[in-house]
Amino acid sequence: MIAYSADPHALTPEQLTGFFVGWPNPPRPETLLRLLQSSYRVSLAHDGERVVGFANAISDGVLSAYIPLLEVLPEYQGSGIGSELMRRLLTELSHLYMVDVMCDDEVAPFYERLGLQRAGGLIRRNYARQSGE
Repeated sequence: MIAYSADPHALTPEQLTGFFVGWPNPPRPETLLRLLQSSYRVSLAHDGERVVGFANAISDGVLSAYIPLLEVLPEYQGSGIGSELMRRLLTELSHLYMVDVMCDDEVAPFYERLGLQRAGGLIRRNYARQSGE
């Protein structure tokens, strides 16, 4: 049974393996733990002690937030976990004026189903730093 929580501070790196499938230079579990613990808000999905999904937000806490990551382990995808993680995170951010997500076109319909709308944006990526190290 999947349980949800919002506090990453009791997690260990061992609970954060298997994410970032397809990334050529993914963050190590220790880096992911640091990332989650430094986020403004976090939504976590657990199957027992194992973390099977997460979403995080970075924010000024006043007007705006950015959701950089939503990850669900491949074997748990398609079961509604990603949607529930986002619903919980968006509820936590509902006091803010703007909440932004930048995503690839093929996953935009997922976010639209959750009430987000398409908008233009620009990005810069430094792939040499993709691992966060």
